[in-house]
Amino acid sequence: MNADFIEALDQLERERGISSGVLIETIEAALISAYKRNFSSAQNVRVEVDRLSGNILVYARKTVVENPQDPRLELSLDAAMEMNPNYRLGDIVELEVTPREFGRIAAQTAKQVVTQRIREAERGIIYTAYADLEEDIVSGVIARQDGRYSYVDLERTEGLLPLSEQIPGERLQMGNRIRAFILRVEKTTKGPQILLSRIHPGLLRRLLELEVPEIYEGVVEVKSVAREAGARSKVAVFSRNRDVDPIGACVGPKGMRIQSIVAELQGEKIDVIEWSNDPAIYVASALSPAKVVDVEVFEGEKMARVVVPDHQLSLAIGKEGQNARLAAKLTGWKIDIKSESQMGRTSSVFADLNRAAFFDD
Repeated sequence: MNADFIEALDQLERERGISSGVLIETIEAALISAYKRNFSSAQNVRVEVDRLSGNILVYARKTVVENPQDPRLELSLDAAMEMNPNYRLGDIVELEVTPREFGRIAAQTAKQVVTQRIREAERGIIYTAYADLEEDIVSGVIARQDGRYSYVDLERTEGLLPLSEQIPGERLQMGNRIRAFILRVEKTTKGPQILLSRIHPGLLRRLLELEVPEIYEGVVEVKSVAREAGARSKVAVFSRNRDVDPIGACVGPKGMRIQSIVAELQGEKIDVIEWSNDPAIYVASALSPAKVVDVEVFEGEKMARVVVPDHQLSLAIGKEGQNARLAAKLTGWKIDIKSESQMGRTSSVFADLNRAAFFDD
């Protein structure tokens, strides 16, 4: 190695943020192993890389003793004092033992160390970048697939989309560009592992933030999301500005905003409702498209008993209970749905409060 190599390390520090001092210390430690491996040495040695010239020297470290038993590790007091009369028993004497052919081995070792540290540094940078994006969404291209994962090319690294986190019925092909939610980022010996999801409710929430300027700007707030990926979702929104219609903002002109999200989610139906701090009104809205006659709230149990017209009962419950299940997830309330004939009621207190938008492809 030479001064050019030291300059290269300094440049690496400036460009990649990898400390040249730490690199040299790592190279010195690696060279000790290389020396012992290549020269069958059992000596206790120290390797020094000159920080200016790049020259490498190997020193055998020997302990000063009265009667040496192992000349590889020990040196007599008389021999030590011939070199320096100040040496005493127990001192460490360093003798240069640099092999003539050690330069080639040193260069190879240094290259391996630097390459490894650059790789580790790049992995660290990628990990930090994507760890900051946890619970956010990324865009990538399906690069390959196997029986467990779709591997998504994220340009700087690769994301893992498990089959269990793919939208049911979705057929992803190599070359497809998708957006996915980052579930978590983990450190592994092979670099950062980025686990993705296409079914997490957070994906829908972030897509709304990207497509609806009013949400991004904080004028409209997404209060809650309930999702059964590939089938149906419900979103509760609220406007901080009385002049801004939260449902209309999400829908967009001619439904363009919400339709782009529906297309991204492979035709998943999306119900957009207006959030209310009145649990009775909120629960009634959440059961849309069913029309609600009455809601009785039980605060202590956080349960609501809902009355709907007889012909709306199956609509309120939904196919295989989906509508009721999503409404319960959305509101956080247990919902007991009854028909008018079951309850003996005919009033229509909530008929005009059911306001929502429903979208599919």
